[in-house]
Amino acid sequence: MSRQKFRHTILKMLGLFSSVRGYNILMVCIAQYLAAIFILSQRDSVREVVFDINLLILVAAGALAIAGGYIINGFYDKEKDLINSPLKSMVDRLVGQNTKLTLYFLLNFISVIVASYVSFRAVMFFSGYIFLMWFYSHRIKKIVFWGNLTSAILAIIPFFAVFVYYKNVHTVIFIHALLLFLLILIKELIKDLENLKGDLVHNYQTIPVKYGENKSKIVISLVVCVCFSPIYVLLHHFDIGCMYIYIIFVAISLLFFTIALWKSNKNRTYVLLHNLLRVILTIGIFSIMLVDMDKLTRILF
Repeated sequence: MSRQKFRHTILKMLGLFSSVRGYNILMVCIAQYLAAIFILSQRDSVREVVFDINLLILVAAGALAIAGGYIINGFYDKEKDLINSPLKSMVDRLVGQNTKLTLYFLLNFISVIVASYVSFRAVMFFSGYIFLMWFYSHRIKKIVFWGNLTSAILAIIPFFAVFVYYKNVHTVIFIHALLLFLLILIKELIKDLENLKGDLVHNYQTIPVKYGENKSKIVISLVVCVCFSPIYVLLHHFDIGCMYIYIIFVAISLLFFTIALWKSNKNRTYVLLHNLLRVILTIGIFSIMLVDMDKLTRILF
């Protein structure tokens, strides 16, 4: 293989990785396993959880479905992304649209087939999830606020497959899920401010487009205020081990986030705030290990 052809192959692989948001999918898979090990599973042996074939299949089916969802979402947003994310769009366009659509159907088909190994209910769950992601990309995304709400819901749905598998539906799980949902919703809302130019050109009915930036900031601030309800409940009513450190970190970060949000109207600030939320969510994934320090100590030592 010539150097030029090899370089082109590498670039296409990067384009494909970018199209399916490989990093995001990896984080979701890690989060599901950490939640299973430190929160959901009643097994003392970490090995039993890690090598549980049914859990592996549920995580894999979710990853494949999410990858397909990113592809179809990018397909519908390709023109808008040329304005909002020109560099990423250039990388994504290294993979042809026909190839992406073929991959979309293939990933969804494999996701459902893989899920069938676990149960028919798993097949129905992921089939419904795949349909919702398509419907969100095709229609709901352009509806003011409902697009943000649906996107945040779709982001946490894969975790419920693991919750149901372990039959662990304790209140504390739902409070954690609520906080996660609200943080993702804030991230989606700030992304609308960041992508205002492209949304305006292509008539996406987001809050900043329809009502203006200040109204959008009010909505974001209200969601931030709501975040303090699950934060308070987690800190005062449940034993969450050393994860309280992360919860306090979230509370402080949200205060600084809100101040910075209102002090600037620059797109650069919105990008920084969006990245801050991504950092908060990423740290949150690994902070799951702090819930059970005894188990973490056994794993490490």
